[in-house]
Amino acid sequence: MKLTILGGGGFRVPLVYGALLGDRGEGRVTEVVLHDLDAGRLSAVTRVLAEQAAQVADAPEVTATTDLDEALRGADFVFSAIRVGGLEGRANDERVALAEGVLGQETVGAGGIAYGLRTVPVAVDIAQRVARLAPDAWVINFTNPAGLVTEAMSRHLGDRVIGICDSPVGLGRRIARVLGGNPKEAWIDYVGLNHLGWVRGLHIAGRDELPRLLADPDLLGSFEEGKLFGVDWLQSLGAIPNEYLHYYYFNREAVRAYQQAEKTRGAFLRDQQAHFYEEMRNPDAHALAAWDRTRAEREATYMAENRETAGAGERDADDLSGGYEKVALALMRAIARDERTTLILNVRNRGTLSVLDTEAVIEVPCLVDANGAHPVAVAPLPDHATGLVCAVKAVEREVLAAAESGSRTTAVKAFALHPLVDSVNVARRLVEGYTDVHPGLAYLR
Repeated sequence: MKLTILGGGGFRVPLVYGALLGDRGEGRVTEVVLHDLDAGRLSAVTRVLAEQAAQVADAPEVTATTDLDEALRGADFVFSAIRVGGLEGRANDERVALAEGVLGQETVGAGGIAYGLRTVPVAVDIAQRVARLAPDAWVINFTNPAGLVTEAMSRHLGDRVIGICDSPVGLGRRIARVLGGNPKEAWIDYVGLNHLGWVRGLHIAGRDELPRLLADPDLLGSFEEGKLFGVDWLQSLGAIPNEYLHYYYFNREAVRAYQQAEKTRGAFLRDQQAHFYEEMRNPDAHALAAWDRTRAEREATYMAENRETAGAGERDADDLSGGYEKVALALMRAIARDERTTLILNVRNRGTLSVLDTEAVIEVPCLVDANGAHPVAVAPLPDHATGLVCAVKAVEREVLAAAESGSRTTAVKAFALHPLVDSVNVARRLVEGYTDVHPGLAYLR
């Protein structure tokens, strides 16, 4: 089975390959094709993968190419993890927004909109190529903003594109763990959009254990989200929000922390990974050790400004292992082998949330089998969550419209309608600022 990884020179590709090395069942991936525009990054990542596979019998064969059509042709699965504009683009997204006093985070607020406007045209081109060159392939999208990009691609691939994210999985795992349950046996009642969802229940052996957690201040304050949001606020919500909702509920504090930080997250990762890729130019460097050292630092500093603002301290060791590669492997196995499972995924709504139309991509538990991912019926969101979901989905639709039409006016509208952008004038300046620094936005007229 052939797996094509777009963004194959990306830093987290070894996580995916490591998961593949541990998969020994029938119908496993035997061929991995890495595609990237940067041949140097491809070379570096290929070295890491070779060291990973050195002691593994029958490891999937790895090839690398800068030819997109060649990479896609004949693929059974396509894993899309591209970053249009690179980490320099992410750093610029943050800088331009923070100069206007608004959030520039990669997927939330002004930064997420700018990233989406750059990425959607590229993602649509990829979707059209997949439809032509590998019409039977399943596309697993991890390109951020994951929900927005998945919806853009779904207009060309239908239900054969599925978005994944490790945030809901990590959240459910932490809740189950603190309740003394096995995360693999827990049913997570989670619903929303990507990076904008809530756990409303967690069922172990058929019983919802979330009320017990919410009623126990010590237990509730003992894990990441309890520390991040505070016990009182979680009890007020009656739910556990995805960690990215910290940017909404504590926006002023988050913006201040990012403005005061020595470096933004994007600038930190840009410099950190530049050092890694530079190190890989030395043919004597130990690629896997260098990658693992860099990865550990990356994971430990994740959302550091938010945790500092909340006084949440360091991340727990159990939360440093990532997880999206496990979701990707479980999704591929369920489809390729008809190993039915339940995963929280980004899929078309199909009436699951009545406040959104059927084509809107949402993040929700899905039953997965050989025919793809099927969203599970969920209870309606409370009004406060419905308001946020509808507002952000409306912004996503304006981003898609701007990317399709090239309308600068529509791009301004997308920024202005976002709950975390507080002025139409700010929205206009954001569009000006982003088009000045991003060649990928030259299409906006």
